[in-house]
Amino acid sequence: MNILNRYIAIIWLRLLALCLFSFVSIYLVLDMMDKVPRFIRAGGSIGNILFFFICKLPEMIGQTASFSILMTTLLTLGILSRNSEIIAMRSCGVSLLRISLPMLLLGVAASVLLLLNAEFVVPESYARMDYIERVAIKKQNVNTFFKQNNIWFRSDTMILQAQLFEPSSKMLKGVIIWNLDPSMTPLNRIDAEAAEFQNGHWILLKPHIKDFRQGRGYTVITKQKMDLALNLKIDDLRVLDNNADNLSFNKLREYADNLQHGGYPANRYLTMMHTKLASPFAAFVMVILGVPFALRNSRSGGLALGIAVSIGIGFTYFVVNAVLLSYGRSGVLTPWIAAWGANFLFVLGGIWIAMTVRN
Repeated sequence: MNILNRYIAIIWLRLLALCLFSFVSIYLVLDMMDKVPRFIRAGGSIGNILFFFICKLPEMIGQTASFSILMTTLLTLGILSRNSEIIAMRSCGVSLLRISLPMLLLGVAASVLLLLNAEFVVPESYARMDYIERVAIKKQNVNTFFKQNNIWFRSDTMILQAQLFEPSSKMLKGVIIWNLDPSMTPLNRIDAEAAEFQNGHWILLKPHIKDFRQGRGYTVITKQKMDLALNLKIDDLRVLDNNADNLSFNKLREYADNLQHGGYPANRYLTMMHTKLASPFAAFVMVILGVPFALRNSRSGGLALGIAVSIGIGFTYFVVNAVLLSYGRSGVLTPWIAAWGANFLFVLGGIWIAMTVRN
């Protein structure tokens, strides 16, 4: 049995390397066709451009691994079936579960590796990639930070802190602004419920101004609205908001907890947090789904069928998962249900298909 395990595992791993390399290469070529001309026009050097795409490899692997594993499983069983090896194994009394066991174990191992990649490698590589694109290539502002639980921005003698940015309404929530003199002594502090971007400039809503220039103590002024001279671009904030997809599980949990304690909705970030755990295990789900699909069609199995079924299953999973995640981010579904829902549904589908396979 150990010989059989090694034989199936070696075929599976070789095909996985081929499928993963193929999909990452296609992803890389398409992304380079889109970004390289823009980077060259922005004045980026060849070294910075190459390093940018090297840093993006962990993200590409994470995004293509599940589909690669699904195709690998279908192709492995398709090849074994085409060579009549599945018939030979079953005639020797080897059960279908025993045949699929090496692939199931490899699927679990792949899911664990993808989880480690998403938690430890991708956040660091994405931070470097983002810095190369925004600073080294596009020469954009480096004074904006999406760090731990807050958004920070510094412009000359002004420091801004915000709890949350909502791209749809172009609003910063929970805003605190410090104005400093050249010696970095605070002149005033402004606390506002929100800052809204209107007609090309920022407007503070319900600001409370504490003026410290009275010598001792301070005076408080409250307004309904107040114009704010702030050189902060919406595009920079959108980059920061998109960066949340590449934060680690712990960072997303800290950020979501901080928003909830401040009274802000955190469904989007809670859904992202649970997705950080659910997405890597899609690889194991693909094995559970791929094995019975291939065995059920073992007589007609082959490369063409494996590729066609992989595309169909992968597309269906992507659509279902995207819909559930959108419901979770909007608060219609509980975040953990939205994140794990597609995995649960497709596992049930795999079990149902397995029950229709004749032993």
